[in-house]
Order: sequence, then C-alpha cells, then structure tokens
Amino acid sequence: MKGAPERILDRCSTIYINGEEKVMDEEMKEAFNNAYLELGGLGERVIGFCDFILPADKFPPGYPFDADEQNFPLSGLRFLGLISMIDPPRAAVPDAVAKCRSAGIKVIMVTGDHPITAKAIAKAVGIISEGNETVDDIAQRLNIPVEEVNPRDAKAAVVHGSELRDMATDYLDNILKHHTEIVFARTSPQQKLIIVEGCQRQGAIVAVTGDGVNDSPALKKADIGVAMGIAGSDVSKQAADMILLDDNFASIVTGVEEGRLIFDNLKKSIAYTLTSNIPEITPFLLFILADVPLPLGTVTILCIDLGTDLVPAISLAYEKPESDIMKRRPRDPLVDKLVNER
Repeated sequence: MKGAPERILDRCSTIYINGEEKVMDEEMKEAFNNAYLELGGLGERVIGFCDFILPADKFPPGYPFDADEQNFPLSGLRFLGLISMIDPPRAAVPDAVAKCRSAGIKVIMVTGDHPITAKAIAKAVGIISEGNETVDDIAQRLNIPVEEVNPRDAKAAVVHGSELRDMATDYLDNILKHHTEIVFARTSPQQKLIIVEGCQRQGAIVAVTGDGVNDSPALKKADIGVAMGIAGSDVSKQAADMILLDDNFASIVTGVEEGRLIFDNLKKSIAYTLTSNIPEITPFLLFILADVPLPLGTVTILCIDLGTDLVPAISLAYEKPESDIMKRRPRDPLVDKLVNER
C-alpha cells in the first residue's frame, strides 16, 4: 500500500529494518517525522509504503479485493519506508507569479501535498515572498506556542485541509481577506470548492487551474476554469472554460496581459469615434432645433468619416501595450465602464 506518509504510518504497527520486522515504537516514529520534515522542507513530494502478508487460506489467488467495501486488512500493517520525488516547478513560474502580484492578481496555492512540502514549493516560486512569515514561523522565531501568536501579524498563511474541514465560514473569510499570501495543503475536492466560494464572497473574480478529475467541481464553480491541455483529464477539460495547450502557468499571465491590451485599445477606439462623431452630429441638431442652415452635407460627412475616422480608429486597435499595463489593479466590473468621464 502507498499513500500520504502520515496516513500510512497510522495504519502500521511494525516496521521492516535490515531484514527484520520490529515493533513501531516512539523512537521510530520520531525518526520517521524527522525524515519526513527534512524531505518535505526541500520541496520534495514524499510517499509512504507498507505491506501485509495475507494468509493464503483467507485470501486465495483470485480473491475479489474491493477498495469500496474494504474487504482486506487496513490496520496492523508493516511500514517499509519513504520515497521522495522531485517535481520542480517550471523556470517561468516565479516570474509569472511576480507579474501577477504587480498586476494586483492574488495567487493562492491549493494542493494535496503535505503543508511542509507545499510551503517549500510556494517559497521557491514566490507565492510566499522572502521575508514573509507564517504563524508557525513567528512562533518558532519568538520561541512561543503557536496559540499565542496573533494571526494578523503573519502576512502568509499555510492552512491544512483538516483545519479547513472544521473551519467556520467567517474564519475562512478572515484568512482570505487579511493574508496576502495563502497556501492550502492536503485539500479534498470539496474543500477546493469551499475555497473558490470563499474568494467569490470577497467580491473577487476567481480563476482556477487544475488537471485532475478532483479539480472539476472547483473549475466549474470558478468564474474562469482553466484546464491543462496535455496532462489534464477529459473531465477537467469539459468543466473548464479555457484549456492551456502548453500546460504552462506563465501562459495565463500572458493571456491576462493580452486581455488588458485588447480592452485598452477598445476603449481608445470607442473614445476616438465618439469624440469625432459628436462635432458631426451637432450641426444636424442645430439645423433641426434652431433652424440654422446646414453647414455640412451628407456626402461631406461621409467623406470625413471615411477619410479621417475609419483608418485612425482601426490603427488604435493595433496600439502597443502601455508600460504600466501589468502594474495596474484589476478593473472593477461594477464601477469601471468601457468609456468613462476621463
């Protein structure tokens, strides 16, 4: 059997060392925890392994094992060891996360990894900035119990799935509101959905990335679901609104930049068209309302439109991005209009 090391260990009563089976004592458990913390702190993903010798009379060849019914022993197992794997983030991810932060986009990490591994990876890619501390970091630095630390003093937060399961809605909202850098670890599909709903309660436009079947509920609930085109499952692709063909997080940031550029250029084109059309329609209004002689004929206005309006309006659509396009806050859909008084 293989799985999350702490869950595997809970099912084991013995350990296999140097060809001998020994009783799992506190010293062995402490050695396990130290190894787990060391490997997880390096950002490596750790899997635990155990086994059990099944009696042949009760479990003959061809026995119908059923994981749902659990018709086989799940306790009193023998612990075999740990295996750690390095799954390094892509080189472009740290820069993409930094761009998101400067653009006012909050990046939240939601993973099934152990909190220690998740925290190490988050620091490696910049989701948790250098110098920002979690509650555990502050407690360790001050050498005080975690309970005595004010959560508001920590800019970063690492939340375990077991804590999230029993967490009140108001407390989750407080975490999302008062912490700028958040990592959720050991989360279940249902908890991912709860996190998305919590962000939406804050009034945020939520985009979720995922590649597995268990990500589908969150992808469906999010305002923008982004699935992976290469490694993604068919279910996640069907639930998503957008599919990344290269499975690269940096492509999302490029898409945000392109979207802001299109929106900017659309505003410029509309603003230019409106300002040029108002002087043309004003003589017609004066002609109708005040009986002033018509200074511009229909053909003249048509020539002005074709000669001076059409080409400049189209050229504005091909404007290069402004230097601060990824340094602005996201626009508020309730307040910001396509063309406003500015």
